[in-house]
Amino acid sequence: MKKVSKNVAKARKAVEPKPYVLPEAVTLLQKVKFAKFDETVEVTLRLGVDPKHADQMVRGTVVLPHGLGKTKKVLVIASGDKQREAQEAGADFVGGEEMVEKIQKENWTDFDALISTPDMMKSVGRLGKVLGPKGLMPNPKTGTVTTDVAKAIQEIKAGKVEFRTDKTGLVHSPVGKISFSQDKLVANATTLISSVIKAKPPAAKGKYIKGCTLSSTMGPGIRIDVAPIELAAKG
Repeated sequence: MKKVSKNVAKARKAVEPKPYVLPEAVTLLQKVKFAKFDETVEVTLRLGVDPKHADQMVRGTVVLPHGLGKTKKVLVIASGDKQREAQEAGADFVGGEEMVEKIQKENWTDFDALISTPDMMKSVGRLGKVLGPKGLMPNPKTGTVTTDVAKAIQEIKAGKVEFRTDKTGLVHSPVGKISFSQDKLVANATTLISSVIKAKPPAAKGKYIKGCTLSSTMGPGIRIDVAPIELAAKG
């Protein structure tokens, strides 16, 4: 059995075995912080869905009101005027077929998001083996296959995150940094949880949100009472 450090044990001990309302959970997470770096704060939701069935897959995107504390590097693969549009909108990397070849031949993935125009998807589609496992494959459902590349770039730079259920029915998503103010972390986490609630598939039966946890990179997991957020989302 792996030995737990004194700092980890102390942080875990401070967390009571009960669900906390979100503001209390954020305050507690920041109070027990012991890591010397600016940890990422993450929300994990356990959903009452079976992801093996396509009609129960939960997937979507949301722009967090206070971003993630870092600017994402964006690659745009486009042709013609859309390349210029992407450059003017602040894309970090812009190109066409040569970018597809670079990713294919060099296994290059030094970017956080990839946007493609529809006409380039025939070429980008060849990159599934490289981009798929890293979650970088463009998809019309998440707004990363589009002719409006400027809008897509702006949303990603502003803190747009993608969420989707994994094969065990969990959704994991970052919601900011531990150094954020309590208000910013609460707003970001509430926005994410509300978006997942609203993305409930019609085929999902029974209790939808079975559990919710707030955690940081090194910190303990804190159970969240999502009832107030569910009430607000449905209202």
